[in-house]
Amino acid sequence: MPPYNKDRKDRNERNDRNKRNKTVKKVAKRDPLYIDGRPPRPMYVDYKDLDLLSKLTNRHGRIVSRRKTGCHAASQHAVARAIKRARFMALLPYVGD
Repeated sequence: MPPYNKDRKDRNERNDRNKRNKTVKKVAKRDPLYIDGRPPRPMYVDYKDLDLLSKLTNRHGRIVSRRKTGCHAASQHAVARAIKRARFMALLPYVGD
């Protein structure tokens, strides 16, 4: 048997071991605006609610993406609008540290 086949076999065994260890289920993120799993009607985020808005911005002052926050599209639009209003009213900074 040529030596390259042996190397390939060892590499495949290592890959199989790594695949077995990575079977971890991801937990679905919950929308921070939803109340008891239901969307508020109308979808509105108060621009004066600085606790919520600061959770949805990073330390640089940027709006955090939907992928990271778990917001639905309508929620993310409402959050972005509220953050922009709060920035305009000088309640939140445009730029962080």
